[in-house]
Amino acid sequence: MIYAFLNQKGGVGKTTLSIHTAAELTRQGRRVLLVDADPQGSALAWSNCRETADFTIVGMPKATVHKEIPMLAENYDDVIIDGPPRVTELARSIILSADRVVIPLQPSPMDVWAAAETVDLVREAQTFKPEIRVCLVINRKIANTAIGRDVRSALKDLDVPVLKSDLGQRVTFAETAATGSTVLLERRSKAAKEVKKFVNELRRQE
Repeated sequence: MIYAFLNQKGGVGKTTLSIHTAAELTRQGRRVLLVDADPQGSALAWSNCRETADFTIVGMPKATVHKEIPMLAENYDDVIIDGPPRVTELARSIILSADRVVIPLQPSPMDVWAAAETVDLVREAQTFKPEIRVCLVINRKIANTAIGRDVRSALKDLDVPVLKSDLGQRVTFAETAATGSTVLLERRSKAAKEVKKFVNELRRQE
């Protein structure tokens, strides 16, 4: 399965979710390749800090991803693509590479608008590859806030599945990123439980 994490807005947590999805799938016994297709190279930078290389990371920030991924994917059960912000030929290539496009967004009007632009890109790609599927995931949600509760209503107009597994705004994601690790090291933490629940729900969508 090839998952692409995309949103036209930066700062929504694409890299964090990409890394944690790859780590959790690896923990479940899957052979995983993470493709850093963002020119900023944040996933590669994280990889340079990690102590154990439990899954493979390669950099591929170029608009030929959809041509190169099939050959790369042959030796893996799952491929995770960390995409760039903004509408570019690279983003379009990533969408065409994917079986499923995952659009992370924070509970804010700007994130909802950016998610709508990304959904439009996916629908454009579906004219060439109808089997591409898309879903939304609410990330960096602050508990007990009105906007956190209301964001699902705002997303209904997009007519795209919204995963039930929200992920909270937690300092531990930033802390573990700085050391090249993940929140999954503390399996009983709220952050780890949220990641596991999210990945399991994502896999059920297949």
